Amino acid sequence: MKKLATLLIAAGLVFSMAPSANAVDFKAKGNWMMDFEVGNNGGFTNNTGYSGDDNFEAKQRVRLWVDAVASENLSGQVFFEIGTTTWGKAEHSGALGADDTCIKVRRAFIDWMIPETDIKVRMGIQGFGLPSFTMGKSQIFEDDVAGVTVSTKFTDNVGLSVFWLRPYNDNYASGDSGKGQDKSNFMDNVDVFGLTVPLSFDGVKVTPYGLIAAIGPNALSADKAYGTLMNSSGDFSKSNLGTSWAQMRNGLLPAWGYISNSGRTLEGVVQDEYATAWFAGVTADITVADPFRVAIDVMGGGTNWSESRMNRAGWMAAALVEYKMDFGIPGIIGWYSSGDDDDLGNGSERMPYLTVGNGDNSFSNYAFDGGKYLAREATIANTMAGTWGVGLRVKDMSFLENLKHTFRLNLIGGTNDSGVLKKIYRQQALATNPSFSSVNSASYGVGGLYMTEEDYALEIGLENTYKMYENFKICLDANYIAMWMSDSKYGGVKKQLSGKNGNSSDVRDAWNISVNFAYEF
Repeated sequence: MKKLATLLIAAGLVFSMAPSANAVDFKAKGNWMMDFEVGNNGGFTNNTGYSGDDNFEAKQRVRLWVDAVASENLSGQVFFEIGTTTWGKAEHSGALGADDTCIKVRRAFIDWMIPETDIKVRMGIQGFGLPSFTMGKSQIFEDDVAGVTVSTKFTDNVGLSVFWLRPYNDNYASGDSGKGQDKSNFMDNVDVFGLTVPLSFDGVKVTPYGLIAAIGPNALSADKAYGTLMNSSGDFSKSNLGTSWAQMRNGLLPAWGYISNSGRTLEGVVQDEYATAWFAGVTADITVADPFRVAIDVMGGGTNWSESRMNRAGWMAAALVEYKMDFGIPGIIGWYSSGDDDDLGNGSERMPYLTVGNGDNSFSNYAFDGGKYLAREATIANTMAGTWGVGLRVKDMSFLENLKHTFRLNLIGGTNDSGVLKKIYRQQALATNPSFSSVNSASYGVGGLYMTEEDYALEIGLENTYKMYENFKICLDANYIAMWMSDSKYGGVKKQLSGKNGNSSDVRDAWNISVNFAYEF
């Protein structure tokens, strides 16, 4: 006891002599969102609900950010999300009793400065996106991801950010007993390295960027099939991963990579070495002639696999011209993305992407992934790869105090050659491969609706936001998409929607009306 008492006294003396720790300032911000919406034909088919959902649904979501700030040189953040919860659905605690697991950690990182420098380091799970002055959301990489980002400014006009991101590692589900050794979690990593160079001058902002990704042989392999991209039954899945992994798979592979039945192109193909993906682009924001604003995006990328028919390379360009007026900001938008040709053996000509699972596309609330609230979105696809479009937008119109409106009108078309689908049908693959023929599913290499040069859509949207209190908004968002689809025997979208025989009566326009209540602080 005497020894213990002596140790306790000594410890007390040490702590009493230590300098007091610096106080940490905790700052919290968050938002509560409630959504009530009604819509139909989200899959553009004559179904009884909205692409697998009910016509009417009620949802909610809570997000909370907590910052622990020690000083301007050291801080940390954790970002929690509860939901999205559909009322009445057991998943995410929406059913009676509300006792399902639904709290997620979206981000958890620390920020610190290297002493005596202007170099800032961010480590941990963070929100990351490549820059885009036109759409506000990158069409290459936009999501929460673990990694390290290092940023600095050389002058007031020139900066630099370099990053290493690790989207996936140690997720491969099973060993390969056929090779007599355990391959569990072996070479299934995806590592991304890159940089951005923000340049800022009077009235002009320009940011070039580039990145390269190393994709392990098991990163996209099927469960229990080491390095095999599709097993003998045509299955391609990773049961322990979610929608972001499916997005990456769809963004890196060609649309026809997993055709089943006699048209199977990759059955038994083993990826036994690292694949690579590269991306480069530049985005510019020009306000020299204020109140005119011009924004431009140009980007491209490619993938390289051991099987050349799996390769994918393409490009995309987008532009925005708008003019700020007293009542609002009218503007003209446009984009074009390369599309597939009709050769199944030379890879894909659509621009690849890593993930577009986060952020909001300011061009489209409904056809693509652009909704700021909880309303249904990405009706055509999450990505704009393989499409073109021109549109008219009038943003932030206001005629009454605290009430704003944004109107959108977009004509959308596909850039993929319908001949590629013709060849797939001739192989009688599509009729037995529901993953490719269904819309809004995680189709292999598609990730949404595969629009050809013979398919068109017209999106009409009106977003109305009323600021009732300083921290409380109500948004009424109404959207409609009219579809014009190929009537060719081996046509495009219609064949995907209505199956092998195709029938125009099976195709319907899509619409959705939502009311969102948002408390933000």
